[in-house]
Amino acid sequence: MKLTIISGKGFNEPSVFWAENLLREARRQKQIPAGQIPAACVLDPDGDIVSYLIKNGLCHVDPHWACYHSTLYNAWFGGLNFGIVGCAVGASYAVLLAEQMFVSGCELLISITSAGIIQTPAKETKFILIESALRDEGTSYHYLPADQTAALNPVLKQKLINSFAGNALMVEVGRSWTTDAPYRETKTAIELAKTQGVISVEMEAAALYAFAMAKNKKVICYAHLTNTMGQDGQDFEKGIENGSVDSLSIILHTAKTIVSH
Repeated sequence: MKLTIISGKGFNEPSVFWAENLLREARRQKQIPAGQIPAACVLDPDGDIVSYLIKNGLCHVDPHWACYHSTLYNAWFGGLNFGIVGCAVGASYAVLLAEQMFVSGCELLISITSAGIIQTPAKETKFILIESALRDEGTSYHYLPADQTAALNPVLKQKLINSFAGNALMVEVGRSWTTDAPYRETKTAIELAKTQGVISVEMEAAALYAFAMAKNKKVICYAHLTNTMGQDGQDFEKGIENGSVDSLSIILHTAKTIVSH
């Protein structure tokens, strides 16, 4: 049988290569002390949140993070201690980090990324809680069979929906399109995404949700609607401090909602 991206995966088999083993060797080689990273962690694909935290003295490099490919910052905001990695762009990199975070002490992972607008949400809000994602990338097919939907855990989804009701944070629930090729968002592909009820397009959610479903982990993805894929002037504007304050408020609310219930 020819090996393709949707076949020959052995979904019920354990992997031969474990994140634990990679991190063990990284600690040995880099002389990193044993220890846990914060229980709540954040992926910041744009890197703007990390930049804001550094600029304001709200974080420091975590001494226990042993990843070869990234720097994790231990941060404080609004009484919440969390770990955060900036510039975590793309499905495969996001899941590589997620795998390593969850074996390093993470219990809840929040991803918040800027996203293109496919269809304007009903209330024209800027943040979307991604409830499910169109799987147009490669990573998710290594975790979840092709006929399954990559989606937010329904219990987490309902908790968050209830928490946002009447809250000052303007967040809507919606579907996203996760692509590996942002410069191949053709008119045909966009029109197809619209027929699937998609609101936004980004690069991580489908893979992160597939990972979460396969490994039974708590992962929550948000899309910050910031652009129309460069079609209009004044595009990619995120707001005050490049949207960092608003994003941090959503991260804080999300972590407290999930941890306190």
